[in-house]
Amino acid sequence: MNRFQRIVKRIADIVIALIMLIVLSPLMLAILLAVFAYDRKPPVFKQKRLTKDGRVFTLYKFRSMRPGTEESYKLTLYEDPRVTPVGRIIRRFRLDELPQLINVIKGDMSMVGPRPERPEIAREIEKTLPEFSKRLQMKAGLTGFAQVVGNYTTPSEQKLAYDLYYIEHFSLGLDLKIMLKTAKVMFMSEKSEGLRLEKTDDSEEES
Repeated sequence: MNRFQRIVKRIADIVIALIMLIVLSPLMLAILLAVFAYDRKPPVFKQKRLTKDGRVFTLYKFRSMRPGTEESYKLTLYEDPRVTPVGRIIRRFRLDELPQLINVIKGDMSMVGPRPERPEIAREIEKTLPEFSKRLQMKAGLTGFAQVVGNYTTPSEQKLAYDLYYIEHFSLGLDLKIMLKTAKVMFMSEKSEGLRLEKTDDSEEES
């Protein structure tokens, strides 16, 4: 991005995130209360993630899993028993991601960019796919090209290809197209389905 694009993208991030926070505040309050009412535990989940140049930041999400399941680094399974009834609904429509609007306003993330990965997972992927770190040329995004074209279970190699395509072909117009596509993807439940593997570990981390 040139300087003009960076400035416009940042202004757009702040304006869009603020508008969404205002418009969606009743929904976000309802989700917060529903998550808390289910088990009387903190409704907001915090996790360390990576953004531009490998900087680590604290990402916010509505908690969708049972408390005490965030100690290891395994991915979510299909019909994962750790996911609460409320969590199943908000994950299906990706509403658990809404608190990341705060991350966008803070400057940790952009509205559009590569998915923010956990440092531990990134290190594991880079052992066999060193190029994975090239995703960090841009800020992590609330949504992104890989998120709307692929899905949760898309292989890391393909996700990297999608992210690099976005970085190499970046334009403000492409950002707009991705955000519009995201509105449609939110209603495609298969996009957020977890891995279809045998469920064995009951103490895995929310992702």
